[in-house]
Amino acid sequence: MSLPIYLIGARGCGKTTVGQALAAALGYDFCDTDYYLQQVSGKTVAEIVAEEGWPGFRSRESASLIAVTAPGKVIATGGGMILAAENRQFMHDNGHVIYLNAPAEILASRLEAYPENAQRPTLTGRPIAEEMAEVLAARDQLYRQAAHHIVDAMQSPEAVVQQIVNALSLARAS
Repeated sequence: MSLPIYLIGARGCGKTTVGQALAAALGYDFCDTDYYLQQVSGKTVAEIVAEEGWPGFRSRESASLIAVTAPGKVIATGGGMILAAENRQFMHDNGHVIYLNAPAEILASRLEAYPENAQRPTLTGRPIAEEMAEVLAARDQLYRQAAHHIVDAMQSPEAVVQQIVNALSLARAS
């Protein structure tokens, strides 16, 4: 089996949608760290944040990353997974890291079109468009630092999957 593939990027970039399609295309298993964390804890992300604060959630998030990592797996990570240097290093050292990159205004429009408030608590308390611009500005360099490959997430999920497959094929060939 091949190394795990980690999908990173901001909320709304398509990590779960693309991850499921990529796993199907490669014959891999799929896992979403936020979903895994919710299943293990029996709580939503919003409930964990309300009870333990963001530091408690981030600690659980890091433990989830390690728990789900396995060969032959596509792993969609939470948007803030890259905030911890240990997580960036762990993913970089243990698999292929793909940054699904999209502009903040597109991410905001996707989140407004498909709100999941119970799963996605606001980080700043401000309107989603402002929040996404601020969050992406703060995190883009961390995503880039962790990534082996940067993929344009503005395309259809099928096109994004094809870009990832091509990037991984080139990486294996070199």
